[in-house]
Amino acid sequence: MEESPTTLAQMIWPRSASSRVLLLGHRFFSEFVGLEKSISMQEGQSENVKYRVFAGTWNVGGEAPPDDLDLEDWLDTKAGSYDIYVLGFQEIVPLNARNVLGPKQRSAAMKWQLLIGDALNNRRSTQEGEKEEAMDQEQQDVFRCVVSKQMVGIFVTVWARSGLRRHVRHAGVSSVGAGVLGRLGNKGAVSARFLLHGTSFCFVCCHLASGGDGGGALRRNADAADILSRTSFVNSSGGGAPASLAPPDLPKKILDHDRVVLLGDLNYRIAMDDGEARQLVSARKWSMLLENDELLLELSKGRQFDGWQEGHVTFAPSYKYHRNSDQFFWCAAGGAGGRDKKHRAPAWCDRILWRGKGMRQIRYEQCGGYRLSDHRPVRAAFEAVCELQASVRSENI
Repeated sequence: MEESPTTLAQMIWPRSASSRVLLLGHRFFSEFVGLEKSISMQEGQSENVKYRVFAGTWNVGGEAPPDDLDLEDWLDTKAGSYDIYVLGFQEIVPLNARNVLGPKQRSAAMKWQLLIGDALNNRRSTQEGEKEEAMDQEQQDVFRCVVSKQMVGIFVTVWARSGLRRHVRHAGVSSVGAGVLGRLGNKGAVSARFLLHGTSFCFVCCHLASGGDGGGALRRNADAADILSRTSFVNSSGGGAPASLAPPDLPKKILDHDRVVLLGDLNYRIAMDDGEARQLVSARKWSMLLENDELLLELSKGRQFDGWQEGHVTFAPSYKYHRNSDQFFWCAAGGAGGRDKKHRAPAWCDRILWRGKGMRQIRYEQCGGYRLSDHRPVRAAFEAVCELQASVRSENI
């Protein structure tokens, strides 16, 4: 008998004996140390290497990006310290009936791909004496797309440094619709997975149920449970080799992977009186507002993702802003927000969670300056340890 989404939600968020798990699940390491790659070479020890992974999410509200949109600030390209980029978008096309039921609109995804490639591979001018050395370095620093996938408005894309690309294998994608009728793609998730050396990674880009009413959190819980339950990957060998050469134990389900990141517009809201929420937002008292954050309340009740973590949220709400403005959408009664039936209090809708012992979050923040949408992009950075397989160690790593 198939479990209902609500039942699955309760299975995934088991009741805890103590709300103290909220604090334990939200440890945050604020240090942003330099890029560190090390291989233990002692006899009898497993060899591993550490990489830096950038994860970003942005609900762009159905707006097409302008040709001159510069993503370098969001992607922190000046730091030059990331090895892999995973970017998840929601609403890259308007969620109307034509886009949900009709053929896939590929032009928006292609435009975002071009903008991402331009930002990651920007060539900076150098002095004459440094040009040759810079060209050699650029060949190692070029980022290439590993895999990408679109489902209606949800789009995920994975990029890796060219020097690392040959170690990124068995890339695959899977999409699960959880919108209209519980199956259409206006809501749901697109997941991308790959093996980096001997370690499996999975990135789940979600757009969960919207709505700020009393039952909204339960619908979002059920959506997440449905996505984790139904997402499945078909084994492929990758790299153009026959599928028969794929590892027989390649993970098929999200939670079977060694390192998992879940990101996107999770749509959890603030569970408190609207007027009081406005006062706290006006005073920028984020910690008091977060005491009523639906996602954190779910965690405090014991309905947490078993084994999942989130960095400490110290940034302003990522939603809901006036487009082309840094002002929140709602305003005093009688204003533009007061006349809009959907004026919504600000909330941290856009989140990044992760699981896996070999990951450590070193950054978690909202990225201001991008006013295309009523959401602001959010980014996180991780240090991820990968195990080197014997066959891989024999190559020229």
